[in-house]
Amino acid sequence: MTNQDVTLSLLRRYELAQSLVGRALLNLHLSQQRLYADCLAYGSAFLKRALDIIVSFLALLFLSPLFGLITLCVWAEDGGPIFFSQVRVGKNGRLFKMYKIRSMCLDAEQKLKDLLAKNRHREGVTFKLKDDPRITNVGRWLRKFSLDELPQLYNVLIGDMSLVGPRPPVPREVSKYMLAHRRRLAIKPGLTCIWQISGRSEIDFSGQVKLDVEYIESQSFWLDLKILVMTLPAVISGKGAC
Repeated sequence: MTNQDVTLSLLRRYELAQSLVGRALLNLHLSQQRLYADCLAYGSAFLKRALDIIVSFLALLFLSPLFGLITLCVWAEDGGPIFFSQVRVGKNGRLFKMYKIRSMCLDAEQKLKDLLAKNRHREGVTFKLKDDPRITNVGRWLRKFSLDELPQLYNVLIGDMSLVGPRPPVPREVSKYMLAHRRRLAIKPGLTCIWQISGRSEIDFSGQVKLDVEYIESQSFWLDLKILVMTLPAVISGKGAC
């Protein structure tokens, strides 16, 4: 459409709006457009939540024998607790408890301050450390194949998280966010995300934010399915895990 066509279209709408009938027709058209947009948005949200509930419930059910095996392995190594909960930041800054299988030693949080200087992510917002000395022998295998993340299926089931979305940050990280970074908090955090199938922890924080925002702006039911399908080979390969 040329500039002239746009101008003529605007003039016709202006002329139409001068009459009572014309204004009624324009208002009706705008109402139809808003209703159509709302149906698309709510329909997509409904499908996403339905997928979250069905997949997380079935996964928790069928993976229960694996949970039992992992539980025995974690307990046998040091006799400590099996599960680990941590406060994370969810949609619109809401705090929630995220659950994981413990992959670190019992005093891991106390040792964190001494290790921050060795952060692999240069920007210092997120923390990743190669060969983290806090990780247990069993934990190293759990992390390599993301098995320590499986309890987050429960977070998905109860609605704290979604199957696909930006990974949930800890409050310490969010306190360092610039305004542009907070775009990541516009939707529910996810069990997997687009950068986890593109390099995982090898991608620096700026790269993660860029990919998360691209996902938020183009998210759809079919994109979620694609990311879920691509997550399995990415996890099995263990590339980028630490």
